[in-house]
Amino acid sequence: MRPLFITAASLVSAMGQGLEATLGSLFAARSGLRPCDFEDVANGGYIGRVEGLESRQLDPAWARFDCRNNRLADLTLRIDGFDHAVARACEIYGPERIGVVLGTSTSGIHAGEQAYRARDPASGALPEDFDFVHTQDLFSLAKFVRQALTLRGPALVISNACASSAMSFIEASLLIEAGICDAVVAGGVDSLCQMTLLGFASLDLIAPGPCRPCDAERNGISIGEAGGFVLLEREGSSLALLGYGVTSDGYHMSAPHPEGAGAAAAMHQALARAGLDAAQIDYVNLHGTGTRANDAAEDRAVAQVLGPAIPCSSTKGWSGHALGAAGILEALVSMLCICNGLLPGCLNLRERDPAFRCCVLERNVMAPVRRVVSNSFGFGGSNCSLVFGRV
Repeated sequence: MRPLFITAASLVSAMGQGLEATLGSLFAARSGLRPCDFEDVANGGYIGRVEGLESRQLDPAWARFDCRNNRLADLTLRIDGFDHAVARACEIYGPERIGVVLGTSTSGIHAGEQAYRARDPASGALPEDFDFVHTQDLFSLAKFVRQALTLRGPALVISNACASSAMSFIEASLLIEAGICDAVVAGGVDSLCQMTLLGFASLDLIAPGPCRPCDAERNGISIGEAGGFVLLEREGSSLALLGYGVTSDGYHMSAPHPEGAGAAAAMHQALARAGLDAAQIDYVNLHGTGTRANDAAEDRAVAQVLGPAIPCSSTKGWSGHALGAAGILEALVSMLCICNGLLPGCLNLRERDPAFRCCVLERNVMAPVRRVVSNSFGFGGSNCSLVFGRV
């Protein structure tokens, strides 16, 4: 495939607000995880929470969009100069030639949770001011971002569990390749809500302490929230999406294929589209959730496709698992690694799983990084691998 350039980007997570803050957390090996203090959730383990969303206010023009997810989207749009970069692109291409492709898994369901708790005790009716279409609905995110940036191109939302925002790169690439768009705002936003915290707890997948990806005694995930955007264009001068691979193995609703068959196929596709072989990849940012089955299956897939010597790690010990926003969060972390020659270690790793075949990094390493594979896998067998590098 022809490289697709990342000409602007923005990122907010528990690691920090903005790319520089995120990089600072990476270099300092400083985790953003903390004991769960989200509403009255008692068994949420540790979470990656973004400060200030509770008090953030949207522009009055967008009041009907007000919910935690869109507040996080708004914060992310206004950081790293991203909204200004999109405005400049509008002057070049026109607002009708810039698309919006975003991923989320829960959208504004937190607004729905609040409305349900405030329902009429006699009739069960939800509050009259609850606006499902502009908050909880999955398309609310793209509709808000499109209007906030005054864009008029195609807009869509992908909700493929934890691969959602990684897959936004693929749909964006297809829109540009087909000549429908000249540029696309891609990425995603997912925010904390009771459904995910209590839902994963009911599956016994929440770690009691900070998550420990790739550790011999890993015992579950830490839920986080994040927002991230990139502006993708045909022309640029530096970082680019070089290739992508996507599969749906359908092995099980929640468990991965034990040998990582779908994950391996996605990585093979990504390398083929990028015109690269395994020896040309310098680092793999693992999906690495911290659960026993997921980490083990991904290790087997990576070893099969890229060999046991490839340096790899999961950065979820910094941010928690941002679910539908994990793909864009870790794609941008991968780009920071390329720009700064950083191979991040696995935070909270005490003892590397002795059954692992790959070269899991236990601490940060400084080394040249030219090309990175970033993996994102979701429930239901959704697998996405992206290759980023300099052009």
